[in-house]
Amino acid sequence: MNQPTTPLTNPPTNPPSKTPDTDAEAVFSVRDLWKVFGPKADRVPADPELGALDAAELRERTGCTAAVRDVSFDVRKGEVFVVMGLSGSGKSTLVRCLTRLIEPTSGTISIDGEDVLSMDTGRLRELRRHRAAMVFQHFGLLPHRTVLDNIAYGLEIQGVGRGERRERAAEFVAKVGLDGMEHRRPSQLSGGQQQRVGLARALAVDPEVLLFDEPFSALDPLIRRDMQEEVVRLHREEGRTMVFITHDLNEALKLGDRIALMRDGRIVQLGTPEEIVGAPADDYVRDFVRDVPREQVLTVRSAMRPALIGESEAGPALAPGATVHEAIEAVARTGENARVVEDGRCVGVVDHAGLLGVVAGVPAATGKAVA
Repeated sequence: MNQPTTPLTNPPTNPPSKTPDTDAEAVFSVRDLWKVFGPKADRVPADPELGALDAAELRERTGCTAAVRDVSFDVRKGEVFVVMGLSGSGKSTLVRCLTRLIEPTSGTISIDGEDVLSMDTGRLRELRRHRAAMVFQHFGLLPHRTVLDNIAYGLEIQGVGRGERRERAAEFVAKVGLDGMEHRRPSQLSGGQQQRVGLARALAVDPEVLLFDEPFSALDPLIRRDMQEEVVRLHREEGRTMVFITHDLNEALKLGDRIALMRDGRIVQLGTPEEIVGAPADDYVRDFVRDVPREQVLTVRSAMRPALIGESEAGPALAPGATVHEAIEAVARTGENARVVEDGRCVGVVDHAGLLGVVAGVPAATGKAVA
């Protein structure tokens, strides 16, 4: 499989202070969602036989293309939910369905318990203007407007007065690192700076959810990394709910609290970065993640064993969320086994054998717990 990714050079980092509660209320809730393009599209999800056909067979028999097939998931409040997959997997169609920029064929979508598919024109306008802001790959900046006025544009659409919207826009100029560039035109900015304007414009309207549709894929690698780190920083500071679409595994692992991996319109696995890398659901996912340095994604929980007598008080202490990469550094630096400590209590130990087992993808022999 040709994979449009690059090897990870730095450990993926999720915002530690904003990790969403697994019991948190869903912001978006999607159930049994289909989007079919073509004649009489609604017959495809209604007929299990048609719905089970692969893409080529479905086109031949019906003239239809199923871009999204029977997808269900929740986006929890405060999380970065990443949808990733190769070109044609359905990920961009899916995110556009959330606010009905593309009309779903069947299924249900709700935001904060409100049925999106039953919204009239006024409610949809309110959803798109106030509750869910979108950041696209193409910046869509107005060339005749300054940075400040581009950022304020969404507020202008909302009917906010000129003085107030420019004041609020100025706050986000600083927040995205564009100080001193307020009066430049888009043509005077680099690609990364233009994308920062697009991000600030989305943030300025104070949406409940930010929707990103491959926003950084056209940027140079170094600028792209800077923008990824900017998203991580903003999420850590604000805890805003985000849905992020990407085809890049590196980006997904770096940004996502949870990742939905799509193929041919379906979600083939949904889980944390550690679950995706450590326990691939099938050969497709396994092939997708095979080049990922496991030690940079998996945590010490995957390598630890019960503590033996005397081990719970000696050696460097690590949090349960520390990566195996961090544990290797600690063990190499001190020459001692590392303790995994949670709430002041040693919950396990990681040693050379356990760490090597994770790196090699082979379960290591574990010690026997001592009462």
